[in-house]
Amino acid sequence: MATENSSNPPQPPSPAQSLPQYPEMIMAAIESLDEEGGSNKSSIAKHIEETCGNLPAAHTTLLAHHLNRMRQSGELVLVKNCYMKPDPNAPPRRGRGRPPKPKAPLPTGSAVASPRPRGRPPKPRDPFSPPPSQKKSPGSGRPRGRPPKKAKTAPSAASAPSDGAPRGRGRPPKVKPAVASVAC
Repeated sequence: MATENSSNPPQPPSPAQSLPQYPEMIMAAIESLDEEGGSNKSSIAKHIEETCGNLPAAHTTLLAHHLNRMRQSGELVLVKNCYMKPDPNAPPRRGRGRPPKPKAPLPTGSAVASPRPRGRPPKPRDPFSPPPSQKKSPGSGRPRGRPPKKAKTAPSAASAPSDGAPRGRGRPPKVKPAVASVAC
């Protein structure tokens, strides 16, 4: 059962297995191109295509991803759209924002005080006031918020129309006085 069929030759490794890792290919391309101001993305891609024949279909996407990742990690420096190795004598790159203040070392044997709590400190308690459980509510004794509307009892005679029908929206029309016609 454990016999192997000798008619099947060993298969060659797939293109992804035979290729070196992208960061290695990128560094090799930059070193071999050895341009003074660095190498741009297209020249790096062209050099990788010439040296490594069988590249995956997403080669340009993978190259852009690895170049960005290497630039963010500090393995490469981007100057005027050209990638180059960082100068070993250059100062380390600082992050964004203001750097933190240096902390003074604590003397030995001292305890670290707990930080001050957030928010406004509570008011001092009056020893002569009644306990808080007996109070109705703090402040004026009135409940918070807007008071509820009072229920209407009966409509007044002035506001109700004489025919008993509900009033329409808006201003009522102007009543024209009756003019007596004058006969000549």
